[in-house]
Amino acid sequence: MATLTGGPRVLLRQLRETMAEPLGSQDRLNKIVDLIADNMRADVCSFYVLRDDGALELFATHGLKAEAVHMTTLRLGEGLVGLIAAEAEPLSLDNAPAHPSFAYRPETGEDPFYAFLGVPVLRAGQTLGVLVVQNKDRRVFGEDEVEAMLTTATILAEMIATSEFDSLIKPGSDIDLRRPRTFDGLALAEGIALGQVVLHDPRVVVNNFIADDIDAEKQRLDLALEKMRVSIDVMLDHGDMQPSSDHREILETYRMFANDRGWVGRLMEAIDNGLSAEAAVERVQNDTRARMLRQTDPYIRDRLHDLDDLANRLLRVLTGNADGLGKELPDNAILVARNMGPAELLEYDRTKLRGIVLEEGGSTSHVAIVARSLGVVAVGQAESIVSMSEEGDDIIVDGATGTVHLRPTPDVEQTYVEKVKLSAKRRAHYLALRDLPSVTRDGVKITLLHNSGLVADLPMLNETGAEGVGLFRTELQFMIASKLPRLNEQVELYRDALRIAGDRPVVFRLLDIGGDKVVPYMRSAAEENPAMGWRSLRLALDRPGLLRTQVRALLMAAEGKPMKILVPMVTEAFEFRQARMVVQKEIDRLKRAGETVPTKVELGAMIEVPSLLFELDQLLPEADFVSIGSNDLIQFLTAADRANPRVSKNYDPIALPRLRALRHIVDAARRYNVPLTMCGELAGKPLEALALMAIGMNRLSMGPSSVGPVKEMILGLELEPIRKSVAAALADGSDGVAMRDLLKEWVDRQNLPV
Repeated sequence: MATLTGGPRVLLRQLRETMAEPLGSQDRLNKIVDLIADNMRADVCSFYVLRDDGALELFATHGLKAEAVHMTTLRLGEGLVGLIAAEAEPLSLDNAPAHPSFAYRPETGEDPFYAFLGVPVLRAGQTLGVLVVQNKDRRVFGEDEVEAMLTTATILAEMIATSEFDSLIKPGSDIDLRRPRTFDGLALAEGIALGQVVLHDPRVVVNNFIADDIDAEKQRLDLALEKMRVSIDVMLDHGDMQPSSDHREILETYRMFANDRGWVGRLMEAIDNGLSAEAAVERVQNDTRARMLRQTDPYIRDRLHDLDDLANRLLRVLTGNADGLGKELPDNAILVARNMGPAELLEYDRTKLRGIVLEEGGSTSHVAIVARSLGVVAVGQAESIVSMSEEGDDIIVDGATGTVHLRPTPDVEQTYVEKVKLSAKRRAHYLALRDLPSVTRDGVKITLLHNSGLVADLPMLNETGAEGVGLFRTELQFMIASKLPRLNEQVELYRDALRIAGDRPVVFRLLDIGGDKVVPYMRSAAEENPAMGWRSLRLALDRPGLLRTQVRALLMAAEGKPMKILVPMVTEAFEFRQARMVVQKEIDRLKRAGETVPTKVELGAMIEVPSLLFELDQLLPEADFVSIGSNDLIQFLTAADRANPRVSKNYDPIALPRLRALRHIVDAARRYNVPLTMCGELAGKPLEALALMAIGMNRLSMGPSSVGPVKEMILGLELEPIRKSVAAALADGSDGVAMRDLLKEWVDRQNLPV
């Protein structure tokens, strides 16, 4: 068994010196393969690069025929080199020609070589190429030689990624790292956005790959690991870190990996081979990511995200880099992230933000709701896009289809430029509909309202022609604040909202926090099921000071004008009575203090807990109006987590069982002559809006961008025959009718723009 001439450290030092020399890219590569061959005592050293067309091209060689460089290619999976690239695993053989995957290329002159060692060149777990050494003698390459080759491959990966390397690429071709990629995700917010990638949590760029002092690098790694472990422990000890929460589960996984001896041992071994601490983290994570990407077990693939995050966290500790929040954005920024909360999104400059792409995220997640409110295009469930993206990459986000084009080809880009022009024409078309009454062809008046939560999106009332705000989510102010907003801060926000809305009504929903709407300054006890736990009205009634302050702020903000207040997540009628008592006490308090009170206060209840469907006869006589929160109501009716695509996609919100429940509310509201509004995300989709109108719902509140398409559909609609058809389907004892298909038939029959 042969040994390295000077060991991997000597080779790495020689490579660093070569990288610093004033050489052209090809000369530098030629010298690198010469150094590797000499250090490995190999007769041949060859370097293959994976092109964007799936071919592995010979870019440099020591020992094979020089004329084969840039001429010899192998397909991905073809030959030993193609096999290594496809499987991202090293391969060592003492008789390469005998291997069943061996592919002979006569132009290379490799006939006399038997011993073979090839390793993948990886970056972010993606194969960029293959590094090979060969010998005439039949021998087995040792573990130290395999490790030296893998370490060297880490350096080559960074060289490939530099712009200097582009000079070696043939015109019309590119390396696989930069090839166009398409992701089929989930549409979260409609529209089309063309721009540049901005990584929400950007990978740390490693500049120093080679260790000058092995012991010092190990000490740096030890200190960084300890600091990271302590920070994870501190986060786990926070009072609001619930045992059943996703955040805690992720941190527990981080802690497990951070203390894993095998992982730490591999990091130390990489440093022993001459890498710096940062390069060691990147090298080990590259190897791990490449293996895990090729696993079919979803649990293992999920753990890949955890390891990516942990490795990036450790790199930040080692380099002292801060995260990317609040950084300067390009004018056409498109955020790419694994996931993010609404508060994080709101920290970015919204004037420059065009779109968001997430690896996770469902259509009813809070970040999706905020994106729609901001008019920002958004797509979720774009698997692995973070690792495949580079800061500044061109990207196109299609919020209508959920498609994302990373590094798009010119023809794809031109297609979307035309789509954007068409989209602008459609916006102009919707703008022309702004002042038309929202009335069906057979004379049914439909009131269209906005969902909102930010003062910044209220001016869009003038653009859409909506008749007011059916839902103003007051919790967004609390979620983006670092401390509890004071009374005067709340008054100012609500007063601004009323001022911008003018004579149009605004329905303010009381604070809906808790569960997955986390605020940083409030601690909560551990809960098994936060979505059904201490949140919303339950939290407010237990914290009467919080509730009274917000009610007082709303009453003061009205400045003597009418005020509409919506009580969220009412479970039983007596809770609504308790909320009404709080409102009345605050009115009396202001009167005693000589303050101006609203001329009229209307108090409404939000129907989103199924048990309230059986208390409508008790609730409706006491409510001035009611609103349906379809996001939570559908979630609770189906026992399907709305943010979990594995189950939420199985339950159509307008299928017969859910539509029957909604009609039950419509009928009860009509009996008691109580105004009813649908203010969940359901109302903003034309076909779903049609279903709601078909069961008698005449007030719909939605995101501003949905008003135009829904209004256009209403103007061309003859509603009465559809109502009769849907009523017959709901009355049918069987569930054989597919409501969505039935509605689509009517859409085609009436030629509706849905």
